[in-house]
Amino acid sequence: MDHHGACGCPEYQRLSRRGFLALGGGAAAAAVIAPAWLPRVAVARDHRGGTRDVMVSVFLRGASDGLTVCVPHGDAAYYAARPTLAIAPPQIGNPNAAIELDGFFGLAPSLAALVPSFNDDKLLIVHACGSTDPSRSHFDAQRFMEVGLANEPQLGTGWLGRHLAGVPPMVPGAGLRGVGISTGLQRTLVGAPSTLPIPDLDAFGLAGAAGTIPARTDALGDMFGLVSDPLRAAGLNTIATIALLNTINFSGYVPGGGAVYPGGGVGTAFRSVAALIKAQVGVEAIAIDISGWDTHNNQGVLGAGTMAGLMATLAQALAAFYADMNSGMNPGYIVAVMSEFGRQLNENGSAGTDHGHGNCMLVMGPCVAGGRVLAEWPGLAPEQLFEGRDLQVTIDYRDILGEIVQQRLGNPDLASVFPEYPTFTPRGVVACE
Repeated sequence: MDHHGACGCPEYQRLSRRGFLALGGGAAAAAVIAPAWLPRVAVARDHRGGTRDVMVSVFLRGASDGLTVCVPHGDAAYYAARPTLAIAPPQIGNPNAAIELDGFFGLAPSLAALVPSFNDDKLLIVHACGSTDPSRSHFDAQRFMEVGLANEPQLGTGWLGRHLAGVPPMVPGAGLRGVGISTGLQRTLVGAPSTLPIPDLDAFGLAGAAGTIPARTDALGDMFGLVSDPLRAAGLNTIATIALLNTINFSGYVPGGGAVYPGGGVGTAFRSVAALIKAQVGVEAIAIDISGWDTHNNQGVLGAGTMAGLMATLAQALAAFYADMNSGMNPGYIVAVMSEFGRQLNENGSAGTDHGHGNCMLVMGPCVAGGRVLAEWPGLAPEQLFEGRDLQVTIDYRDILGEIVQQRLGNPDLASVFPEYPTFTPRGVVACE
């Protein structure tokens, strides 16, 4: 069990082991109309009836190169600075050229799977975006962004954790509101009630002989029931969460819309998240990490290159998730993809790029005002660069997340979610009322 789930929250304390098991009758009734991949789950209300989406926060750890993800082919300085790593401007018949987006920006060819969601106006790319903190330390920059501050954080909680703590459960009585797909809870979700780190949603449970699991579960429930909080609440909540997730047949889940998730951990994470959201058991926020983006050497932006492979996997997972979640009447969702900072404009002597500053974000969902690149482009000429070497940040990432929190997650209290950032600039990220 992981201590990150420990909390004295009333909603944890109300859900005892026996109380959770007593809910099983409703789950059995719901199974009559549930799809084959979801044989026993208690179906909650349809989130589309309200104004709150399920938030999926994706963090590209290692600092992704936004100048490769979204190519500024209309800026000649990009090509001057990257004689071997620049992606060619859009050209019909050239598979290694950027995919045209708007006459100035193009998509890396490895991200071609994102074109349908972009053309559907459901994918927004935000460029020259990020944290205004000048740190080029992975550890510091990730911490700042996840806490939601632009400098040394004085808070121990994350922006998404504070959001969940500040609003009532989307499904009353939900025992699991947030999930971090990880062995340890991402800082983004720290402070959230009813939230656990779970690296594999399909394998969350007690190890050992299957035949003894019920008896061991009963014994653990009885033992945790005798101790005081926060240990009691954490233990009982973990037991209840195991039982809850066991009602969802993740391995037998059949994606909708003809979606095909890529193999490996990233595809499995997105596939499981889709099944979890569709089950409507009350989960409101999910964090996914994708590592490997620190491309100092042999960056490989095309073909079988390192970054090309990372981008292709990300795009295929997002595209499958988009097709899956947009098939039929499924809960509303919004995905935000970010990284701690970008890469330097100039390529280095090792066919890579070093730590930079400005970057790009991706935002995807049925209520996203997409089909465009949102940018206040600062330019890439030497005199236009941050500290003479990096893309400037002209859009603070908190403007993007703040609009999502306020308009799609139903939380008007941005001062609590993003303290020390008093003035938000509306960016038109959201299309739905």
